[in-house]
Amino acid sequence: MSEDILVARNLVKTYTQRSGRFGFGSTQVRALNDVSIHLRAGTTLAVVGESGSGKSTLARCLLQLQPVDSGEVLFEGRDLAKLEPTELRDVRKNLQMVFQDPFASLNPRMRVGEIVGEGLLIHSLGSIAEQQKKVVAMLKRVGLTEADMQKYPHEFSGGQRQRIGIARALVLNPQVVVCDEPVSALDVSIQAQILLLLKELQQEMALSYIFISHDLRVVRHIADDMVVMYQGQVVEQGSVVDVYTAPKHSYTQNLLAAIPGKKVVNG
Repeated sequence: MSEDILVARNLVKTYTQRSGRFGFGSTQVRALNDVSIHLRAGTTLAVVGESGSGKSTLARCLLQLQPVDSGEVLFEGRDLAKLEPTELRDVRKNLQMVFQDPFASLNPRMRVGEIVGEGLLIHSLGSIAEQQKKVVAMLKRVGLTEADMQKYPHEFSGGQRQRIGIARALVLNPQVVVCDEPVSALDVSIQAQILLLLKELQQEMALSYIFISHDLRVVRHIADDMVVMYQGQVVEQGSVVDVYTAPKHSYTQNLLAAIPGKKVVNG
């Protein structure tokens, strides 16, 4: 069994939400409540749950885009919260994200070549010529062309824009990629193409994925392991096969029962 490359232990994240008739009051919403997960190197861990379950908050906290109230995130054994800013900046090359909305996540004023190559520029990886060569190679690998470098995001379809987002994340040759609902905004026929591309790239580049999703049909085809979140907590975890065929928690059973034609064996 492969070693863990990313581990989260006892994560707690609380938001303050305005309440009351005029918004003068406030309530505490615990988006993450003692959440622990582990990602095995070279595998895909799915994080499943309905909207509001804490999935996207978990994704942002894993990548240090938001601080946690307590708990720790370890990448290759190093606590990310304890790294110096220069150390964290260096580690960030290895932790990338593919976003849900392939249009909103791309700067409409930047050409595709600039979007994909921005990370290489920020991290000063290679000369300008070397950076351009990497951008062209990655665009071709995700099914686009060198000529696409000069185009703007609005000139592409939703599926093509998500390919641009994938190229942007992978051009830095990361070790871990967090995919936050990467196919939920796409047509079903395009979803299958993007999922296949992600699996091919994972094998070629030895990538480890955290795959955030509410769609258990998608998860069944791409993930090795999964955790199920409900109201900020992990209520079930295990291999996809075990959870899918014999779910133990009632919430997981209900999620699976909602899949058309799916028969669930209750644990």
